[in-house]
Amino acid sequence: MAALSGVRWLTRALVAAPNPGAWRSLSISAVAHAASRSQAEDVRVEGAFPVTMLPGDGVGPELMHAVKEVFKAASVPVEFQEHHLSEVQNMASEEKLEQVLSSMKENKVAIIGKIHTPMEYKGELASYDMRLRRKLDLFANVVHVKSLPGYKTRHNNLDLVIIREQTEGEYSSLEHESARGVIECLKIVTRTKSQRIAKFAFDYATKKGRSKVTAVHKANIMKLGDGLFLQCCEEVAELYPKIKFETMIIDNCCMQLVQNPYQFDVLVMPNLYGNIIDNLAAGLVGGAGVVPGESYSAEYAVFETGARHPFAQAVGRNIANPTAMLLSASNMLRHLNLEYHSNLIADAVKKVIKVGKVRTRDMGGYSTTTDFIKSVIGHLHPYGG
Repeated sequence: MAALSGVRWLTRALVAAPNPGAWRSLSISAVAHAASRSQAEDVRVEGAFPVTMLPGDGVGPELMHAVKEVFKAASVPVEFQEHHLSEVQNMASEEKLEQVLSSMKENKVAIIGKIHTPMEYKGELASYDMRLRRKLDLFANVVHVKSLPGYKTRHNNLDLVIIREQTEGEYSSLEHESARGVIECLKIVTRTKSQRIAKFAFDYATKKGRSKVTAVHKANIMKLGDGLFLQCCEEVAELYPKIKFETMIIDNCCMQLVQNPYQFDVLVMPNLYGNIIDNLAAGLVGGAGVVPGESYSAEYAVFETGARHPFAQAVGRNIANPTAMLLSASNMLRHLNLEYHSNLIADAVKKVIKVGKVRTRDMGGYSTTTDFIKSVIGHLHPYGG
């Protein structure tokens, strides 16, 4: 568990700097601390790591079944504590939300499916999914968009990271009818949270050896709100002279991602833009079924799919693609310092895709979810063996 505490220390360190002057030295010491802790002990440890599992809606339960089957076959030392929270399945209440929060706070790590948010207004503007993220302060959503070898798309060999602030912005749940037929929807932008996500993006780029951060905004129109976000990014960028910094307006960014996505490395942006760009970028490498994602607070880490879709029309048809969830589960194991099992599962998934004989419908094949799971299990072998 010492290795796990080192990972948590790094996450806390990346977001807890009390003032801008401390950011540079903190990022260096945090990375060094985590590196030394990760090398301090064998990753193939005895005992099981407790992890909260939230299957969610749509094909979420089927994807979680895939994770459990692969983990069992790979003898992964993880114990899932499963909870159910769903607004569409009548399994959502304050009591259930508190149970989930209690489990996540105790375990510090969770893997979740998409918790679908109904469009109907029933007296509460904030969905259970949004409330869960806020209560855990999961401010940073990270989506690593990377091409999968052997699966050709319009753009190949892509490798970019989208970092999204997800606790304020357009998703603040502050709406009201100021006059009959007039709705005001408030977008909240704060200096504290804008600085925090900018710092997270630059620390991430530093830790991962990336060379450029692009801040995405609409400050030409929202001069105060997005203007503050952009100003905070510029201020933080000055503290990282080795990382190239650029800015780009959101509409131009969408076009550039389609035309020439290779120009991007790490992108950081407010809430709504991140939601849109996550989905656009996922489409560049194969869609929602192949891109993993994760969300972080100072204390907690939640692993999920990069593009959040319930894929309700596929429920019970055994056609959902488990690639994104399996890769996300692999990332979760790396976070737990279980490098051996992380690589074991990620390599098996990538080999199935590279061979190309077993592909789900969204990837142009005819294989079932079960076929894919069996093929992944068949490709499991000692890492490096």
